[in-house]
Formats: sequence, structure tokens, C-alpha cells
Amino acid sequence: MDEKQIFARIDSLVAEEHDLRTKRVQGAIDPETESARLRSLEETLDQCWDLLRRRRALKDAGENPDDAKAGDVKQVEGYLQ
Repeated sequence: MDEKQIFARIDSLVAEEHDLRTKRVQGAIDPETESARLRSLEETLDQCWDLLRRRRALKDAGENPDDAKAGDVKQVEGYLQ
């Protein structure tokens, strides 16, 4: 995925997150369903942001950003802030 595709994916995930929250407020979904899906969305968003960072790091190092690979959820979620 190139940066444009990654940002499009991020936009899509954020829109889904907003839709979930709206449905929850409206009573269209239960809190457990919302929580489970939100957790999954957050993990995927973190992977997207991590992939962007990896691409930019490769580019800054003079390498091909297309060689960047997304980190798995466990790795990305385990980063220290």
C-alpha cells in the first residue's frame, strides 16, 4: 500500500468508528458488540499509522518505502509510548 491508500484506509476506519458510536447512542447495537469492534478498529488504525512511520523511515534512509511491511497487532500494540 502506498501512503495515499493507507490514508484512505485510515479515513474508512475512522468513519466506521464514528458510525459504531452513533449506532450505540441510538441503541442499534449493544455495548459489547461496539467494544469488540472498536478494539479491532483501534488495532488496525495503529497498524496503519505504524506502516506510515515505517515507510517514512525507509524513505528518509534513502531506501524504497514500498519495502515496508505492516507490523503484526501484538508488536504494534506492544510499543512503549
